[in-house]
Amino acid sequence: MLIIQRRVGERIVMSNGIELTVTEVTRRGVRLALSLPDGVMVFRGEIHDAIAAANADAARTTVDANDARVGDPSDRST
Repeated sequence: MLIIQRRVGERIVMSNGIELTVTEVTRRGVRLALSLPDGVMVFRGEIHDAIAAANADAARTTVDANDARVGDPSDRST
């Protein structure tokens, strides 16, 4: 982990056009502005962790071959 000290108005520039600017520092926290290229997704840490956990759970889920149906749903008879 890289730790960098910045003051309000100062910025950090990363590869691929990603730029982070400190806009406000208070006792309650730090406000950051992000400049990102189109298509770059940003999540709060707890949201990212929840998505990763849900994906890991889904990857561990098994499907019974008898329950799996492939093809056009309109071709199925009931």
